[in-house]
Amino acid sequence: MRLLILALALALSTLVLLVIRLAPMPPDRWHLDPSMAERPGTPNAYLLRDRDGDGPSMLFAASPAAVAQALDQMLATAPRVTRIAGSAAEGLVTYVQRSRILGFPDAISIRLTPENDGTRVEIFSRSRFGYGDAGVNRARVIRWMDRLGQTLTP
Repeated sequence: MRLLILALALALSTLVLLVIRLAPMPPDRWHLDPSMAERPGTPNAYLLRDRDGDGPSMLFAASPAAVAQALDQMLATAPRVTRIAGSAAEGLVTYVQRSRILGFPDAISIRLTPENDGTRVEIFSRSRFGYGDAGVNRARVIRWMDRLGQTLTP
């Protein structure tokens, strides 16, 4: 009987992990404009924008085309990152990045807006599963903005 219970528990655990790893990320649900997105009530997201965000948006002294190109180049080599909707050149793009071991998916929507001679960047990074994220979304946004800033600075 114990062996049967153990086998069922193992099968159920494997099924749950497969559901997480293979979970689709439909663009109609996850492709959101960070400037207008509603902040979830759970601590598994990070919103970078001036109005009621977790941190202020970023302003880069580069054209939207230059920022879009740098963003595309940076994320083309990022591990486990896939674009699911939009494009940086259009000014709104959404990516999915999955965790290394279990494949938990996070959606990251990025808005590029021309402002004076620069580009304002707003980001909404959020987890599909779970209540908390142990700061993963915040760390990702900060890391991506640091890398983008280094790429754009001559």
